[in-house]
Amino acid sequence: MSTDIRKSSYHCDICGKPFTDTRNLIRHKRTHTGEKPFHCDVCGKSFSGGSDLTTHKRVHTGEKPYCCDICGKSFSRSGDLTIHKRFHTGERPYHCDICGRAFSDGSALTNHKRIHTGEKPFHCDICGKSFARNHILTIHKRVHTGERPYACDICGKAFSGGSALTTHKRIHTGEKPYHCDICGRLFSDTSYLRRHKRSHTGEKPYSCDICGKSFSGSSDLKTHKRIHTGEKPYRCDICGKSFSLRCHLTRHKRIHTGEKPFHCDICGKSFTQSGHLTTHISIHSKV
Repeated sequence: MSTDIRKSSYHCDICGKPFTDTRNLIRHKRTHTGEKPFHCDVCGKSFSGGSDLTTHKRVHTGEKPYCCDICGKSFSRSGDLTIHKRFHTGERPYHCDICGRAFSDGSALTNHKRIHTGEKPFHCDICGKSFARNHILTIHKRVHTGERPYACDICGKAFSGGSALTTHKRIHTGEKPYHCDICGRLFSDTSYLRRHKRSHTGEKPYSCDICGKSFSGSSDLKTHKRIHTGEKPYRCDICGKSFSLRCHLTRHKRIHTGEKPFHCDICGKSFTQSGHLTTHISIHSKV
């Protein structure tokens, strides 16, 4: 049997896609049927493929078997390691055919192109809000459920998303692995670096479709649009008051808890807000 014939031996009878073996065909057909026969015995989450379950269980075990030979950082998935190493090499093989912007992985390109198309195919079944990326929907739904499955093993603070935990832990370690090639400034997260570089370029790629105002960061646009919509998705579980920004909720809850995390290292006085501490310190500087 020739290689070409062998390559097309197995076809999906629903969409016609060809496969080289029956195992891949069986797994593919689950995308049509929705079947997820592999279940996590820790949290109950289900998956269409055994390898997906194996990868998922590393969320619970913390196992990261794929290690970068350049910086030593470890990953739970080999694909994440491949993408990560492109930060060191600078390789960006995926290009947007609309604006020419290049990306280190294909999924980032797919997500980026939705900026141009406006496509938001992932919908929250609780509030109806739509998102361009599925994992952002997953994280968003935790606003409704209150779930924060990612906990810092240093201070115990919990987060709704794994990337938020990774970024947070750099507060403890001081790690800032991403540097600006224009001014040399260091950052703990790639999103901070991308946003910072726009201060050099003046780029503001995120535009409000209601008033036309442009922003350098997508989070700034998201926050701005709440002025138009009146949305206040962050609710105090003590008194029920709602806020448009999570940081405003965090600050508000200190009224209930009495927490004053900002301390003056001159006189020891504590404050609920960093701005109040800054104002207070200026009193010492005038003395």
